[in-house]
Amino acid sequence: MQETTTTWSLFGRISFRFAFIYYLIYFNPLGLISGIPGMYYLTEAINYPFDIFIHWFNDNFLHIRKELVPMGGSGDTSYGWAQLYSFLFIACIGALIWSILDSKKTAYPKLHYWLCILLRYSLAGIAFTYGILKVFAMQMYFPNMSQLATPLGDYLPMRFSWMFIGYSTPYQMFSGFAEVMVALLLVWRRTALLGALLAIGVFANVAMLNLAYDIPVKIYTLNLLVASMFLAWQERSRLFAFFIQNQTVQPSELYEKYFSKKWQRIGRIVLKVVLIVMSFGFGTYNYYQYYLEFHSNNSKILEPIQPGMYHVELFVKNSDTIPESLADSLRWRDVIFDYNGSGSLSAQDSSLRMRYGRAYFSYLPDSLGTQLEWRLSSWDSLPVATFKMQMPEKDQIILTGKKEEDSLYVVLKKLKRHFPLTERQFHWISEANR
Repeated sequence: MQETTTTWSLFGRISFRFAFIYYLIYFNPLGLISGIPGMYYLTEAINYPFDIFIHWFNDNFLHIRKELVPMGGSGDTSYGWAQLYSFLFIACIGALIWSILDSKKTAYPKLHYWLCILLRYSLAGIAFTYGILKVFAMQMYFPNMSQLATPLGDYLPMRFSWMFIGYSTPYQMFSGFAEVMVALLLVWRRTALLGALLAIGVFANVAMLNLAYDIPVKIYTLNLLVASMFLAWQERSRLFAFFIQNQTVQPSELYEKYFSKKWQRIGRIVLKVVLIVMSFGFGTYNYYQYYLEFHSNNSKILEPIQPGMYHVELFVKNSDTIPESLADSLRWRDVIFDYNGSGSLSAQDSSLRMRYGRAYFSYLPDSLGTQLEWRLSSWDSLPVATFKMQMPEKDQIILTGKKEEDSLYVVLKKLKRHFPLTERQFHWISEANR
């Protein structure tokens, strides 16, 4: 399906029609300019008919779930699978109709050129978005104290993999630089093939992580991998001649398109600059601002609480003293106040955010240090619990107040708990396994 080929094979024509329809739907071209004011709503308006079809197709044929769960934190929801099957079905039917109505056409060099352009810039924008996040080490975070205090066996594979990558900032930045390089190489015509080959390596690694650790972005990353392979496949003759036959190859003509009119040549440059500035320039600036905000020092706001792990020495609930017991899942055993205003406690508490056996909350003391509020999240306006706070001695906190319908009196004692993982040890010489 190369542009220089005057007559394509029957399989080449049919497969191109399928790929053109599928990728035109999956990588909506308006997504490249959705950041322009007003364009986002146009993109959503175009997606609306597809949304109606996806629900109809599922209700009448797929029956994946009676009620499709929309994509959000997970891309592999029932809606995500219904969308994938719907797009494949539309592409198949569209390719069949196209083949019947346009059976005499022997090649599609112009459409082929624009399809490759769409895939190049779509993959470049996606790779840069994920890459720049990793360059600033903000996609995966270093495990916080609550996570460090959670038994390893309580974690699900995805969270385990997230902490594995977040633990090492250099490794995360390295993988981010690889994704940014994919974006930069794909943007320029002369390095587009190298970018496609690097994209195969990068997205194959990401897809394997998603499959091996049950990370719910499998559909998306596999699509990115296949699209990268599609771009590299368009240069298969040159790749085979160079790497297998050890022959000299001519420069690629895949992305060489001559525009006869001056306004077309100027428009091409202007559009490319706009896309680069919007995707790369604004993206880098926004993530850098987020990076500065995330790493801002909030220690003054959280005073007088000293972050750390606190043992619950005394737990009185509705005037009843509840003794410490490993068999009691409702009694607090320890409370962690982390550095960023988040906290957790070791107990089963459905009024808080339960994750991996711990109940999570956000905390904020008042300016006098005599009252402490717990919220489900830092952006919530109303607290789930409000305590009077006393600190009779160093490393001791006494909380008195109500949580839901329960009156609580809790005495906390800070532990000198050290997690060796936080040392981020590195040794050039290792005499034995650690």
